[in-house]
Amino acid sequence: MTVAANAQKNSPAIQELDSLMKSQPLDTAKVLQGLKQLTKSSKEKDWMEASRFYYRLGKTGVVDSLQEAELKQFPLGYIARSNGAKEVFDAQDPEASEKVYNQWIAKFPPEKFPSEDHDRVVYDYVTAAIAKRYAEAGNADKAKFFIDKLMEEFWKGNGYGSIAETFYKKGDLANAEIYTKKAMESSRLFLNATDNAGKFAASGYPGLTRTYAKILFEEHKYDEALQYIDTVYQMNQQIDPATNYTYAKLLLHAGRNQDAYDKLEEVIKTGKATPQIDSTFRELYLGSHGDAAAYTAYMDKIKKVVLENLRKELTGQIMDKPAPGFTLRDVNGKEVSLSQFAGKTVVVDFWATWCGPCKRSFPAMQKAVNKYRNDKNVQFLFIHTWERDDKATDEAKAYVQDNHYNFEVLMDLKDPASKQNKVVSSYGVQGIPAKFVIDPKGHIRFQLTGFDGSDEQAVNEISMMIEMARANNG
Repeated sequence: MTVAANAQKNSPAIQELDSLMKSQPLDTAKVLQGLKQLTKSSKEKDWMEASRFYYRLGKTGVVDSLQEAELKQFPLGYIARSNGAKEVFDAQDPEASEKVYNQWIAKFPPEKFPSEDHDRVVYDYVTAAIAKRYAEAGNADKAKFFIDKLMEEFWKGNGYGSIAETFYKKGDLANAEIYTKKAMESSRLFLNATDNAGKFAASGYPGLTRTYAKILFEEHKYDEALQYIDTVYQMNQQIDPATNYTYAKLLLHAGRNQDAYDKLEEVIKTGKATPQIDSTFRELYLGSHGDAAAYTAYMDKIKKVVLENLRKELTGQIMDKPAPGFTLRDVNGKEVSLSQFAGKTVVVDFWATWCGPCKRSFPAMQKAVNKYRNDKNVQFLFIHTWERDDKATDEAKAYVQDNHYNFEVLMDLKDPASKQNKVVSSYGVQGIPAKFVIDPKGHIRFQLTGFDGSDEQAVNEISMMIEMARANNG
């Protein structure tokens, strides 16, 4: 469903349905009566709103049926356009993508759809995908041709940033610089925005500016790079390891070793240092602050403080609610139930093969698994969910095996009747990776969403959650 579906959210009929959905007890019959009227409308957006309400009611099977009917009723409408866009994404190579795109854009020209609610972003998704494919294939001219078709101002930073990243990975620093700068400047225009789209656009500015400074550094434009990284550093409301590390490298090049030391030490004291930061900081410490013994003593002191601060932080996050039970099959077809691990502390990690942050967290999670390998009272369960195709089980098994992860992987596949991934829904997960630490009595004690830190920090965090869950199961 496209963002255009929000266009009628303030209509009287929609307002009344929203009010009914919030009322207690819920008058389901009255809601369904209102939805029936919506699906008699001659406007596709009313049908789309009906689908949204059916989804809120948990009637995902009705949603599928309604969207099939909508496709027949509006063969050149929003659902049809989305299906056509998917065909572009599914094409096997950039040339095939372009051919399908030309057919799609002729059938669903932007001017045939209202421009409200950032509807044009649908076209931006498609052109950005084609541009990325051409960039990956080494055809920079075609990549630039398609990325320059972006229409929605709030999304240009995202689109330009994506193509810039591809150019960078291909070693094309010149184009990487051009499009990172375009992305950065586009994002900067929204720094004072108050609407959601503007805030989304502005959120990318620090990262884009840091990336721009990194590229300038690699192009030996040191003075300019230093100015941009300082801008990011001053903007950051909390210490960002990547920013500090880039800043430190530039300061070292400028001969400002003490300033570089200070920037790295800030990260060290948070416990979020990467191996690169640890290594560079150690060299600087040994070069001017003491010998190896002094460095070890210093780091031991820092780690003690970091762990104590982490304990205080987690104490305020501890919860106590029953963990929903489940029975799932692992990637080999064996049934596994949460109840099998009664009396153990269980770490449940919801993930998917398409989820970048999930996969970035796995090296740290493997370290945590290794740490508790001989502890029979701790169990890790990695639950693959929100699958996007019918080969999810094979893909999950292959990914774990190919990367040599020693994980027990369970499959939370979509239920054929409800069209829901029942286990992840029962845990109320809104985004992945999502981790839950369950105490020996079956109560959730901690919940953690996302991954944004060093491996050491992640292992420390999950380890302390495990230990605190064990200690709070009375």
